Amino acid sequence: MPAERNAQFEALLDYLKRSRGFDFTGYKRSSLMRRVLKRMQMVAIGDYGDYLDYLEVHPEEFAHLFNTILINVTAFFRDEAAWDYLTQDIIPQVLADKTDGDPVRVWSAGCASGEEAYTVAMLLAEALGPAAFRQRVKIYATDVDEEALAQARQAGYTDKNLQPVPAELREKYFELAGNRYVFRADLRRSIIFGRHDLVHDAPISRLDLLVCRNVLMYFNAETQAHILARLHFALNDIGYLFLGKAEMLLTHANLFNPADLKHRIFTKTSKVNLRDRLIVLAQAGDAEAVNHLGQQVRGAMRPATS
Repeated sequence: MPAERNAQFEALLDYLKRSRGFDFTGYKRSSLMRRVLKRMQMVAIGDYGDYLDYLEVHPEEFAHLFNTILINVTAFFRDEAAWDYLTQDIIPQVLADKTDGDPVRVWSAGCASGEEAYTVAMLLAEALGPAAFRQRVKIYATDVDEEALAQARQAGYTDKNLQPVPAELREKYFELAGNRYVFRADLRRSIIFGRHDLVHDAPISRLDLLVCRNVLMYFNAETQAHILARLHFALNDIGYLFLGKAEMLLTHANLFNPADLKHRIFTKTSKVNLRDRLIVLAQAGDAEAVNHLGQQVRGAMRPATS
């Protein structure tokens, strides 16, 4: 029976990967199985195969399952190795591509209670210095959850929340106010929090770094494609997309190239063919550009007259 249950569990993981593009196979099996079983108990299902059938019939269940798997959905320096790579390799490259004084634009999409936006802020303040950070950096932090955004704007965190933050960064960027640690007000002005729906709202543009971690999994494949087209549109030609640990881009290789697949950091594919450009523009909601490009394509396809 254990071998059969394990086979069924692997089939469930394979289904999550195929249907939602999320690969949980790198997660520790024992804790992953425990969390999936916890969710199965909530819907009174005791068999992995039956739960896979349930997911096929009830797509809204994906959100509940992913919330259960990703306990503490956001945290400072979540997946520390990926942030180390961003600090050592990606941020220096972003800044090297700028001339002095050029703005640095970042979008933290699905920012929840703000930890990832403040993590990026600390890294950029370290790289630039506080004065240049205040002058040059804009971090747009968005979510659909107004309650989470209100919490993020307050910028106050408990000692437990700050445990992943290195001591020197904690001392430099947080001030104790009562029993909470509050992010520095002078740097906080560079972080703009606002409600944004990735499916329906126009993307923020001209971005150097787009942090969108553990967000895409809540959408089906068609909606993921729509969102990824918008994210492609949002990035500068030399911008970077930073996804979550489990997130794959297997079906969207024409839009993004891996800068470091292990840490889920991607670059924008700048030389997209005409057909793919039409798809990207259409899904990003740019009707005028679609019409203009469509005319170019039709013109190029007309036979030459003698």
